[in-house]
Amino acid sequence: MSTSVAEATEAATRRDPPARAGRYGALLGSALALLAVQGVAPPGPVQQVAVAALAGSCLVLAVRAARLSRELRLASLGLAAIAVTIGLARAFGGMGDGAARLCVAALLSLGPPAVALGVMRDLRATGRVEVHAIAGVLALYLLIGMAFALVYGAIDRLGSGDLFADGADATVSRCLYFSFTTLTTVGYGDFVAGSDLGHTLAIFEALIGQIYLVTVVSLLVSNLGRPTGAAVRRPPAP
Repeated sequence: MSTSVAEATEAATRRDPPARAGRYGALLGSALALLAVQGVAPPGPVQQVAVAALAGSCLVLAVRAARLSRELRLASLGLAAIAVTIGLARAFGGMGDGAARLCVAALLSLGPPAVALGVMRDLRATGRVEVHAIAGVLALYLLIGMAFALVYGAIDRLGSGDLFADGADATVSRCLYFSFTTLTTVGYGDFVAGSDLGHTLAIFEALIGQIYLVTVVSLLVSNLGRPTGAAVRRPPAP
């Protein structure tokens, strides 16, 4: 029974390339919007609510793109509603900044596993690397960087010392900047973690970013449009 369901899902996936592209495109667009709001919008209640709402939408779109069960899709909607509530509470003083950042980081961290599962399912179903898979892995990369940025901010707000060695305020945009310079291993050096916990997280993020770019992203991009090994081995349909 489970085999027939999986086969039906794969057949539906192969028949519906525009829908797949649209789902991953919407997810990538939402992730880019979240990145822009955190980096450019002035700090304040509007930004805080917008960040929470966009983080919730990223999770909903990730679960939808992965074609997960109806129960998980409903759960993602519930978590998105909680995220908006957290944003409102943070904006109007009902929740501390550190706790709110940590909650949104936890929400964003649920997106990458869903995206990874969805991309693997689509690769297996279609038998080739298509553009929507590239959009999916790029969205996953952005979600990882933004989740780390929120964790850095939570460490600054909840810890006993400053996140940055020079005592600079760990604003949302600065944490985002520090996170992505670490994830891409660029490391400009104008912001440096000042605690052992910050150093350790930066090491893990740099390792994740370097390994992810040189393996997953480069492998998919170099094989764009080519059949996967599973497709080569798959016998022709009768």
